This record gives sequence, structure tokens and C-alpha cells, in this order.
Amino acid sequence: MAEKQYHIDLAPGDVGRYVLLPGDPARAEKISAYFDDPREVAFKREFRTFTGTVEGIKVSVTSTGIGCPSAAIALEELVAIGADTFIRVGTAGSLQEEVDVGHLAIATGVIREEGTTRQYIPLSYPAVSDPEVLFALKQAAGELGYPNHLGITHCKDAFYSEHEGYAAQEEFNQHLWKTWLRANVISTSMEEAALFVVGSLRKVRVGALATIIGQTWAGKPIIKSVDPENAIRTALRAFVILDRQ
Repeated sequence: MAEKQYHIDLAPGDVGRYVLLPGDPARAEKISAYFDDPREVAFKREFRTFTGTVEGIKVSVTSTGIGCPSAAIALEELVAIGADTFIRVGTAGSLQEEVDVGHLAIATGVIREEGTTRQYIPLSYPAVSDPEVLFALKQAAGELGYPNHLGITHCKDAFYSEHEGYAAQEEFNQHLWKTWLRANVISTSMEEAALFVVGSLRKVRVGALATIIGQTWAGKPIIKSVDPENAIRTALRAFVILDRQ
């Protein structure tokens, strides 16, 4: 029997080639309800995995926890056991007024303002979505009729530094968000940079979409919790599109 990966507790055959990557283990269980015949195959640390089928295609979902370090670990170990196409399904704050709460933000590329990817490769290396996954996500969102935006997203390590109360950071953050707003960056979250960079280095396909839950551009990182159903359905539809190409 093949040895299981150290962190995710999975071996070859446990997952399909197509894997969704939410952060929350509870969201992994929610996503599995969209599968046919789902089964939980591992739950270790923040990494919870279910495998099933969608329209006859073997698919899996593995939660990654919060932030780039654990997202990079999950992706590395999933690639090691044979998965090769990934979609991050998460939440984000909007950096543009027209990117409203409940809309989908589909990432074309990522501003690498976190620390994990710098330990892989210099900052001059871009963090970009796989084009096949990107186009499949855009097609899927359009077919399903969900409001969506295509563009660059921003990736960070510290969530609460956005909030009031950190005197040394308030002026910096206000300037930062205005800069990215003027540069047409659509959203900010905490995992995409690692997934895109590691995916490119490991020669696998990675895309990402997020449900907008806040207006970071207006100083409101979280406005309300939004059901991720639209993002889940879009990602699964994208897998079907990719499999039929």
C-alpha cells in the first residue's frame, strides 16, 4: 500500500484528478453534498477530504485551512498523489465598488503580498491562473447566470491588520487599498498566491473564484456571510467543461 502524505493523510487513489480547495473543513463537507456517492476519506488537522463523482467524473474536495502556508502544503501533497486540476473556492473582500457582496470574483492573477511564495521563488515570478481553468470558470459562471468579475486579486497574510485599532497600520492600509482600487484589483483574500505559484512550479492547473462577503475598499472587510452555493456550482460546472474538452 502506498504511503500516505504526512499532512493530508491521503494516498494515491484517494482523490480524483479534479479537486476543489475551500479553506473551512465544514465547507468541504457542504461541498461534498453536491457529489454523487460522497465519502469522507481523511480528516487530519485542517485538511478534510471527501471524494465522489459529478456527472460521472471522479472529483474531490480538500479543505486547506486559512492562509498560504497550509494551502501550499495541501496542494503539494495532492499533486504528489496524482491530482492535477484544482479550483480554490473561497470568500473575499471587494476592492471595487461594482464588485458587490454575493458576486463571484474569478482571479486572473494575484498580487503576492504574502510570505509563503517568496520562499519558493523571487517576487518577479508572476502568480497567474491556469488559462484553461480560468476560461472554464468564466464559461460556467456565464452559463449559470451568476454575477461575476474577472480580474487581478490581492493576497495577504494578516486579516485583522485591515481593521481599525492598529495605529501603525491604519495610514498604510488606507493608502494600500486606494492604490489597488485605482489599479483595478477586484478583491483581496489569503490563499490564491500560494496556489497559483506552486501550481505553476509543479506544472498543474489551478484556478480560483471567491464569493464576495465584504467591501474592503470601504473599510468593511466582512458585511455578511453569503451562501457559497453559486461558487460551488460554478466550480463543479467548470470541472465538467474541462473534462469534456
